[in-house]
Amino acid sequence: MPSIYQQQLGADFYKLHPRIQERLAFSSADNRAFVGEGTMDRVWHGPFYTQPFLRVGLLRNIMFPDAGLNVPFRIENYAYRDPLGRETVTWIRRFTFPEHVRCFDATMIRSATRDRIVDYLGTHQHLAVDIDLAVTERGGLRLRSGEQRFYEGRVKFRFPMLFSGLAEVEEWYDDAAACYRIQVEVRNKLFGKLFGYHGSFQPAWRELAAADIPAYALPVRHESRE
Repeated sequence: MPSIYQQQLGADFYKLHPRIQERLAFSSADNRAFVGEGTMDRVWHGPFYTQPFLRVGLLRNIMFPDAGLNVPFRIENYAYRDPLGRETVTWIRRFTFPEHVRCFDATMIRSATRDRIVDYLGTHQHLAVDIDLAVTERGGLRLRSGEQRFYEGRVKFRFPMLFSGLAEVEEWYDDAAACYRIQVEVRNKLFGKLFGYHGSFQPAWRELAAADIPAYALPVRHESRE
């Protein structure tokens, strides 16, 4: 079964570096998981006035108000079929600071209706974000966030871009250093740069059935609206 990234990129998927292809080609049918461990050279946040914005993110594992150098990092990607039958990939990120571990979690699906990847941020899938994918010159994958929608019960609305974070992410493989590298920047049109990090990690593949995916890697609720 093609992964959601293969489906979305089509022929462009094969322009990715082979190690990036390997990383993104697995689906729920493969019964395997990607776990990467490494170090973020720098985790940063914007000026003091961005702190309230970032602290709200703590409630649902969406960003956080911490910063540091050489921060231990772990990323876990699991592929499964959610209760709505959608092919889903988790992005579970852990940053270990001296006093606590911070989380930045999301689940991604491919929406045929929207013809793009939809990223549900946080633990409860309240915020659905359109993601545009592109292959970079060095064979990496660039992800850029677009329209954002909030869903909770009967409440639904487009999240005003003036009050939301626009993310740009690039992940690539460094042949010289034999590692994966990642760079993330989240900014706001009004407040400027909010949050970001960059660093590297090494992969470890694990054989894992969908039923054995750890509970912390799954959302508390699944949102049907895309």
